[in-house]
Amino acid sequence: MQTVDYICLMDLLQRDEKVIWHPFTQQKNRAPIIPIVSGKGSLLFDNKGNQYIDAISSWWVTLHGHAHPYIAEKIYQQALTLEQVIFAGFTHEPAIALAERLLTILPADYSKIFYSDNGSTSTEVAIKMAIQYWWNKGNRQRKKILAFNNSYHGDTFGAMSVSDRSVFTLAFQDLLFEVIFIDTPTQENISELKSIIHKEGNNIAAFIYEPLVQGAGGMKMYNPYLMNELLNTVKEASIICIADEVMTGFGRTGKFFASAYLNKKPDIICMSKGLTGGTMALGATACTNDIYMAYVEDDAMKTFFHGHSFTANPIACTAAMASLDLLEDPACISQIDWLSKSINEFAHSLNNHPGIKNVRCLGTILAFELNQGKDEYLNTISKKITQFCLENGIYLRPLGNSIYIMPPYCINNAELCSIFEVIHKILTKFSN
Repeated sequence: MQTVDYICLMDLLQRDEKVIWHPFTQQKNRAPIIPIVSGKGSLLFDNKGNQYIDAISSWWVTLHGHAHPYIAEKIYQQALTLEQVIFAGFTHEPAIALAERLLTILPADYSKIFYSDNGSTSTEVAIKMAIQYWWNKGNRQRKKILAFNNSYHGDTFGAMSVSDRSVFTLAFQDLLFEVIFIDTPTQENISELKSIIHKEGNNIAAFIYEPLVQGAGGMKMYNPYLMNELLNTVKEASIICIADEVMTGFGRTGKFFASAYLNKKPDIICMSKGLTGGTMALGATACTNDIYMAYVEDDAMKTFFHGHSFTANPIACTAAMASLDLLEDPACISQIDWLSKSINEFAHSLNNHPGIKNVRCLGTILAFELNQGKDEYLNTISKKITQFCLENGIYLRPLGNSIYIMPPYCINNAELCSIFEVIHKILTKFSN
């Protein structure tokens, strides 16, 4: 490496150290930060010339790979036309076209799209929308939220409130609103869960859940048949169902939305992450006509007083349209099928390995726990595994001792095999 490159590298690291606070990162004795200078397809490149296969799609957002030329060109053209406009009192073609398109591909009959900025805000919108629905209807008793243990719905206060009481929320627990938490359904507990709903139903405004896969809680997966049974009881109690599809949406589980695996559909769906193919920040919340009509009133106090500075940003909406173009291409659908089958086959090859437990997969997601220490997010084995993978040209970021992969759909067979090979190396080096 040339001296000038080394100086440039040190300059970036020193500048970062002085001014940047990185997320989900212990600030003292933190692992070295890696300057990434470019990306292409499934690969990330640092300014030492190293390349890394992005095995987790950069926090689950990058569907079609980095620096996709089709999305980039669409963004460029839109930026030359209209980059931003207030969305209260104005509208524009990208927002309308995207909403029209989303309403045709969602897994049930929805009426309206409400735009926001990211996953947390899309769930925040949904929670407020559901609670105010009952307020607008004159029912001030239904204020509680039902949610799953081990859930994670974001980092804003409403989203934290409906998330599991964990390391993510510990410092704020006294400030979070009351939530009824239940376990995900199993054959052993389904009767008990139904009893809770029967008992508390008249006080519950909404039930929020991550359909079939609990993401940040450790990629925990649960049974769709029992979830249908639970949702049936929830709907009988007239509780609004909110599906947090921020991570599971746009093909991640093998279907366009994870809710498509379920017979009982949500009243509200939250979307972000893969919505723009990972290129722009955008959130969207879809609702049924029944939810929307509760806000169509002469009384101005029944307005939904919520919005964001960058609501329905034209460039972000254009990026989402471009991502959907790619996602609906038969070649991409075929690639998702191939990726899902390859991951499923690899998951079967890991079964009964003595050093791991609970091997599971759904669509393009594979996860398992390493038999090392406690099953928790703060298990320090994650840092060691991340560093080991980087040294082997793979970027993985375990959730404690929960190791998972969620590659971009564009990944090729050689790259996917490299990920599988490194996982085998992990099992040799770190498992008991």
